[in-house]
Amino acid sequence: MIKSRIFFTTIYQDIERKVQDVLNTHDEFLSPSTMRSTRAAGDAIQDILGQSFGAILGPLCSEYSADFARRAMADIAFQDVDGFYYIVDVKTHRTDTKFNMPNLTSVQRLARFYEDDLNYFVLLIVSYHLEATRAVITQVRFVPIEFLGWDCLTIGALGWGQIQIANSNYITINPGYSRKAWMLELCDAMLEFYPKEMAKISERIDIFREIREFWLAKPDE
Repeated sequence: MIKSRIFFTTIYQDIERKVQDVLNTHDEFLSPSTMRSTRAAGDAIQDILGQSFGAILGPLCSEYSADFARRAMADIAFQDVDGFYYIVDVKTHRTDTKFNMPNLTSVQRLARFYEDDLNYFVLLIVSYHLEATRAVITQVRFVPIEFLGWDCLTIGALGWGQIQIANSNYITINPGYSRKAWMLELCDAMLEFYPKEMAKISERIDIFREIREFWLAKPDE
């Protein structure tokens, strides 16, 4: 199978360095009133990258878009000159926070998207700390989801299930990891996850049967 040269050469590392340089040389984008808001910083970083990422990709890119609704799977999407299609989810991580657990994507949406071998779901993870109102970018990771180790991922109970980073302070990356192996591991995780959720639902049904009996026994007002 033909693989993306972005992720199976050192091109992704060049992209990481360029993203870090663009963000660190950008005019300050936080103010005293927004500096403590991780949402404000994340939105500003996403906007800057939406405007500049096409130029960062340069001649690798044949089509580019950064115009997506907030709940869309992608913040940025592009097609490379080899015909691979990438949707990029921008995640920001303020390194002085003790814990955060970002959602990545729905297991169902990812499974459908990865039916086509030319598709890549990519995380652009930007780590930063604050110096007054300046966000200093300390690390950038540009990585397809299948390079993330399952030791740093978990499944959240939303819809069909949401893949989450368990803690953004600890991320394992396995460059060049097999998509087939990773997707089989996802299936194993879901086949373990769903029965546990069914057991929880069964317990909740029993609880509400008891609550209903309690209310049935009450006299009418």
